[in-house]
Amino acid sequence: MDDALTSALDLVRRLPPSAVAHTLDRLAAALPDCADDLAASVDVPLAVRTDTSHRDYLACDYNRDGDSYRSPYTNEYDPPLADGTTPSPPLRQLELAMNDAFNVYRDLYYEGGVSSVYLWDTDEGFAGVVLIKKTSDAGSSTSSWDSVHVFESSSSLPSTSSSSSSTASRTSSHYKLTSTVMLHLEKPLRKEEKEQRESAGAEGARTEEGEVALGGSMTRQHELTCALDPSSATTLAQSHLANVGRLVEDMELKLRNLLGEVYFSKTKDVLGALRSQGGLEQQNRQRALQGELVGLLKGRKVAA
Repeated sequence: MDDALTSALDLVRRLPPSAVAHTLDRLAAALPDCADDLAASVDVPLAVRTDTSHRDYLACDYNRDGDSYRSPYTNEYDPPLADGTTPSPPLRQLELAMNDAFNVYRDLYYEGGVSSVYLWDTDEGFAGVVLIKKTSDAGSSTSSWDSVHVFESSSSLPSTSSSSSSTASRTSSHYKLTSTVMLHLEKPLRKEEKEQRESAGAEGARTEEGEVALGGSMTRQHELTCALDPSSATTLAQSHLANVGRLVEDMELKLRNLLGEVYFSKTKDVLGALRSQGGLEQQNRQRALQGELVGLLKGRKVAA
């Protein structure tokens, strides 16, 4: 079973995000003993659902209980589940505040999309996940961005009956953050190009020949100890909200820069090495001109 699970995970990690969910379903059917481990270990593009208050929320393994999903706004499961897991009352209040805060964050950085935050109690403190999904369909191209930020806190919130508990006197909390970004970009064959191929009877005219698709996922981890204000239950919750928000914001900026400056830049270099844009003769002339300019600049420095 361990070998089968390892092989399945290796396979899924090499797939573009758009193919993960379908492949995961087929693997779960072929390996039923590994289904739960696969679902817990593999991030799939987030699904958008609508709750009874007509608000969109994101569904994933972290707000699922059986076949039902909990809304962060109504705290109810859909389909209804009588004994579904929900956070403790203090944590539920923090969950609502975090959802409001990350809705503002999402509008600021994404200008649209859907976000959801889910929290749950742990033995040492509490944990949660911040989910963000943005899709775009510009007609000529489609794209999607899915962020999954799972975090743990070593400090819990005081219960309503024991506001003076030892957890309320802690002045710091250690956070562990695991962030995954799934990105998919697709550029299909342009309509006018497809019509030209069809009118010319070109082979492959009825396929998506010329389609370019880029996709992948990136996971990074970070740990940090942050200060807390334990003077009251409200200030303690506000401290956790600010700390988690700062952690997620910094990590997303880091991942965004890595995608733009490292991975897409490398893709451009690979494409240039495969096929030059202006022809080798033009490139050779440019290199020769650059060499002459460098020589002239060096000559001026020596003369000076």
